[in-house]
Amino acid sequence: MRAQHSREFRGRGRAWLAAIALAVVGTAMPAHAQDMGRGFLFGAPSGSFALRGGYATATAGSDIFSFVQQELTLKHSDFNGLNLGADASLDIAPRWDLSLSAAVTATRAGSEFRNYTDQNQQAITQSTEFRRVPVTLNLKYYLEPRGRSIGHYAWIPAKVTPYIGGGAGFMYYRFHQDGDFIDYSTMNVFPDTYESSGWAPAVQALGGLDYSLSPMVALSTEGRYIWSNASLSNDFSGFHRIDLSGFSVTAGVYFRF
Repeated sequence: MRAQHSREFRGRGRAWLAAIALAVVGTAMPAHAQDMGRGFLFGAPSGSFALRGGYATATAGSDIFSFVQQELTLKHSDFNGLNLGADASLDIAPRWDLSLSAAVTATRAGSEFRNYTDQNQQAITQSTEFRRVPVTLNLKYYLEPRGRSIGHYAWIPAKVTPYIGGGAGFMYYRFHQDGDFIDYSTMNVFPDTYESSGWAPAVQALGGLDYSLSPMVALSTEGRYIWSNASLSNDFSGFHRIDLSGFSVTAGVYFRF
């Protein structure tokens, strides 16, 4: 009888230990889920940060660009270049993002006068730099839901999400030339530097596609067209406003938080 009673006692002890263990696990799991929900993996993101790079073309439609291409050995493609940028976004609604964007495209090309040489029959050379730095506030709309919630805590991102949007802001520009030039009234060759720079209003349209690699990390590809123009400095008197518009295609990675 004592042996039987001892076995029953040990059996009850194991049952109580199992019950206590289940209770501890049961209380620990919700607490863990709540802690993770304060991060991102359990809960919809509140924003993101992106780094992107690509190529930007310049419309270069104003008379200053026509003049330098006609007189100098510059081509339209000399004003196109690599584009680097960053975006900080805030989710303001299930399909809407508000983002602050900045990018830079800078080119520098050497050239010479097409139809003239100096008194020693040498090329008359110079270099031209064209820099554009747009800073814009954008509104993006996702054409499909960016993810779905599972229960109270988990949020699963969609694999592919296309979006469209637009924005406005300002663009810093710098158009700079240095080297040797011709005084057409005397045909004398002289060294000089010409520059125009400043800020101008800008608006843009954009569209792209996000591809999720994980709940926190995604790849993005995007196209943007920006419209802007600005007055030139007195160094370029006689010319109309400089065209700062252009199209860019970029790809990058962004991190949700």
